[in-house]
Amino acid sequence: MVTLEMQGYAKDNNKENRSTSTNISSPRSTLRRQAKANNNLLLPRFYYPTGRPISKEQLDASLLRLAATFQQLPNCQASREHFGTVAKACGCPYYWKAILFIASGGEKLGHVTLETFTDFWAKIINNYHDEASRFVQLLTMINLNVNVSRTDNNLNAPMNNGTGSGRFYLIPEDFVPLVQDVVDTHPGLTFLKEAAEFHSRYVHTVIARIYYNVNRSWSGQITLTEMRHSNLLATIRLLEDEEDINQITDYFSYEHFYVIYCKFWELDKDHDLFIDKKDLARHNDHALSSKMIDRIFSGAVTRGVAHNNRLAKFGNANTNMNNQPRMSYTEFVWFLISEEDKRHSTAIEYWFRCMDLDGDGFLSMYELEYFYEEQLQRMESLGIETLPFEDCLCQMLDMIHPAVPGKVSLNDLKRCQMTPIFFDTFFNLEKYLDHEQRDPFASQRDPDSENGDEILKISDWDRYAAEEYELLVAEEGGPDHGDDM
Repeated sequence: MVTLEMQGYAKDNNKENRSTSTNISSPRSTLRRQAKANNNLLLPRFYYPTGRPISKEQLDASLLRLAATFQQLPNCQASREHFGTVAKACGCPYYWKAILFIASGGEKLGHVTLETFTDFWAKIINNYHDEASRFVQLLTMINLNVNVSRTDNNLNAPMNNGTGSGRFYLIPEDFVPLVQDVVDTHPGLTFLKEAAEFHSRYVHTVIARIYYNVNRSWSGQITLTEMRHSNLLATIRLLEDEEDINQITDYFSYEHFYVIYCKFWELDKDHDLFIDKKDLARHNDHALSSKMIDRIFSGAVTRGVAHNNRLAKFGNANTNMNNQPRMSYTEFVWFLISEEDKRHSTAIEYWFRCMDLDGDGFLSMYELEYFYEEQLQRMESLGIETLPFEDCLCQMLDMIHPAVPGKVSLNDLKRCQMTPIFFDTFFNLEKYLDHEQRDPFASQRDPDSENGDEILKISDWDRYAAEEYELLVAEEGGPDHGDDM
């Protein structure tokens, strides 16, 4: 009897629960009804992947400026030499002139008409609304031969709207027309006009430096986000105002190129623009340990699969006929900057990748000891007093203050201001001994860079390049020694 009563209670209770559940809607269904009821109350758009669109008035004003510019030209046609004026009429930096000329079809006939260019430019500014997205789109329009799919890198990138390749990232080849135009027309590089064999060297150096600073993902593909976070576009704007190219120390300095190329030329005995482990070992009087050289050539500091697949096309290759690993000139650019400016974010990543033998994202005590062993052996062979690994380890950990005890992460090193001392301790004997002979905190102070109340920020790379250039000029009697090299 009790059982039947309990069953009756359970049935009544279930009915009550079902009744209650039908009266109380779930939060999700309530939100849906509210959204439908308020479908006319839309939030204003706040995300613009290609920049905030310009108004019709701004578009019309831009096209009017272009019309006025073209009307001053013979037959309302702009040839390549006119495109500096056209670029300024578009509101673009002067040194976009070559990519604007090529992207608008100028190379086919040698000129562009007003009608052709206004149609082209209207599509660009209607679909790409900020400087970075326009720059990326123009460069990809020039290099349409690279087959890509929507699964590459940026799935959320908008489609090309009929104005380009559909790529929203840049590969090294994309930059060649722009940098070559700087070589051809910048007043600070007029002396290079007669040395055509060095044009490609300079162009590849500039492009390698661009990727070193801008391509933070190491993918070999500069994304729109990376472009916006970099100073590249601002630096390109500086080119039109500064006649001395050496004052543009980011990317374009001829003096920096000269230093890099001379250093490579000294190592490249057969002058085939590749060096092997033995060649690199001679750098800076054998300062680098053999273990570190092995790691550099192991592929630990290579930039992405897509980059590797295009190395041969861009004038590089990973191995020689005997399948021995080699370093190309553009890879040497990365090496030298990393070696001389170990505070740079890319340099820290470069050496961290080399030292992280197992790829677990930490430098363990085993890995640190692995590299320090060779330093000890080299010092002992030279009769130099050595510091036991345990004592060295304590010093390094006190200096780095790792977040995880006993393990050094990439973030730990990026927080530290003394990364040159850390890295040199484990694989660069000459610089390690130099650090030992002076105040370890001197590298954080830069009395030479203080100018009254203003502190001029000079990177280790800029300082090194300036000093080396003066030495090279003094040794060789001047920078114009292309025939001798």
